Amino acid sequence: MTHELLNHHAEGPTSAPPLLLGPSLGTSYALWDKVAPELSITHRVVRWDLPGHGGSAAGLIGAGATVGDLAGLVLALADSLGIERFAYAGVSLGGAVGLHLAVHHPQRVTSLAVICSSAHFNGAKPWEERAALVRSEGLASLAENANARWFTPGFTVPRLVQDHRDADPAAYAACCDALAAFDLSDRLAEISSPTLLIAGRADPATPPAHLREIADAVPAAALVEIPGASHLAPAQCPEAVLTALRAHLDGGAKRGMEVRREVLGDTHVDRAQARQTSFTARFQDFISRYAWGEIWTDPTLTRRERSMITLTALVAHGHYDELAMHVRAARRNGLTPEEIGAVLLQTAVYCGVPAANSAFAAAQRVLAEEAKEAAEKG
Repeated sequence: MTHELLNHHAEGPTSAPPLLLGPSLGTSYALWDKVAPELSITHRVVRWDLPGHGGSAAGLIGAGATVGDLAGLVLALADSLGIERFAYAGVSLGGAVGLHLAVHHPQRVTSLAVICSSAHFNGAKPWEERAALVRSEGLASLAENANARWFTPGFTVPRLVQDHRDADPAAYAACCDALAAFDLSDRLAEISSPTLLIAGRADPATPPAHLREIADAVPAAALVEIPGASHLAPAQCPEAVLTALRAHLDGGAKRGMEVRREVLGDTHVDRAQARQTSFTARFQDFISRYAWGEIWTDPTLTRRERSMITLTALVAHGHYDELAMHVRAARRNGLTPEEIGAVLLQTAVYCGVPAANSAFAAAQRVLAEEAKEAAEKG
């Protein structure tokens, strides 16, 4: 064993919140090539290589290694960079390292994202057999089958397949030993960091059920499933992974959903969520994160003022269904029927009488429904 550090690549402002990214077995930090540069806009991103992979020395671990040993190497790297607390995201074995850190070193982990990974990797036997195979025959045969294990048919990333071929067999086998011994199933409920699970729906190695098991056990964890993604989702579906990580790391989607419910009401939001499909999921995330998580939370304008602006904009563009929804929202934000009427009267001057006429009709229906509901409750 040596005292070297894991090979790593850091990008982004040194003053930004730190984010550590962990790789999958057989890959290098190139796994994050299509995601890390975007994340580095808002974070100090540090990608690291497993021992014997990429640029990391093989002697950093040996036979009988554990995920805890790998987590110790990650903490040593963080310490060397002056990083006390960090967000963490990892794929497969890298995700297992994140789970270990969140359980055993919770004071270091500000948030956790576990991607195409598991709390247990289908028992020890398959990994013991793979370790024995690699120790006796090397990595050539495994590398030939990498595409089938990592990606859906017809997709590949040559750089990552080459990383697999170039990995040190002894270090790779030691990582297999770590996976064979790994099982945190009974410790998941102890994780206190905000946690996101990302599953690839076409992942044969760690199917969505593995991520769902973690999500069900970790308090308040969120789960995102990516259609068409296999085991190395950050390489195959980088935009979907990036969207999920951004929402998780900046908290915008969570706060946005809270504001969205406060303004539009639970009934409307629940209805929108129920209609959500894999096709519309990214748009719904965009609305929650951007419109509600950034614009409506900006304290420069009050919610009353934002309601008045929104009513005017909807009238101007003839979006009367949306207008009805935002008349209700305006009432929640404290506008009286008289104030709503005054806003719509203003639109008659600047947006046209026909537009205002339709707007008054839509608003009157909503206000009449509200009055009826109030009478029934009274």
